[in-house]
Amino acid sequence: MADHTVTAYDEELQTLARYISEMGGMSESMIGEALQSLLQADTVRAKKVIADDKDLDKLQRQVEEDAILTIAKRQPMASDLREIIAALRVSNDLERCGDLAKNIAKRAIAIESLVLPSKLVHGIEHMAELAQSQLTKVLNAFVSGDVEQAELVWKNDNEIDAIYTSLFRELLTYMMEDPRNISYCTHLLFCAKNIERIGDHATNIAETVIYKVTGVQLEDERPKGDNSAIQVPYNPAT
Repeated sequence: MADHTVTAYDEELQTLARYISEMGGMSESMIGEALQSLLQADTVRAKKVIADDKDLDKLQRQVEEDAILTIAKRQPMASDLREIIAALRVSNDLERCGDLAKNIAKRAIAIESLVLPSKLVHGIEHMAELAQSQLTKVLNAFVSGDVEQAELVWKNDNEIDAIYTSLFRELLTYMMEDPRNISYCTHLLFCAKNIERIGDHATNIAETVIYKVTGVQLEDERPKGDNSAIQVPYNPAT
């Protein structure tokens, strides 16, 4: 009976890990498809991303239900408890990444008929590639328990923030130069912010990996390179 109980417990933990792996793959795919729908004005892709978000939400709810049930039945301690808590945290971050991809897809539909400046498009594409790379690396770190890789992701978040700040400046410049640019620049600004937030969620997952493996919560302030809030000083003469 004892062996059966332990085996069942292991299977429950493995099931949670599979759910996280599936959610990770779905969120990565949704982010990539949302970006392509924006760059290529592909509303079919955009609508699929929006539809796929419901499936990601279902998986997140399943993780929550299974994790709570496992805690209630097994009363786990130490590393086992951290593993379950980590699954809960990561599922929440991945669900939010899906929401952000859905938001980008909705913006893609809204501006499908507009011609976007190539400089801005390349900036958003580069930023998205970095965010996707961060997410992929940290999900691999979660599976392998690689603390060094997680720490590297945590430290590199400021690269995405720096690109966001640069895009923020450029988009404001386009809007100030010609009011006709305000509509699509506003949509692109929201897309850029959504991508920046995906990078933040990758950083959250990195912190969870470190906690899961070491039992230590990071207390250092995470590096940030987003200075967009202070880029437009108030000038009373204008």
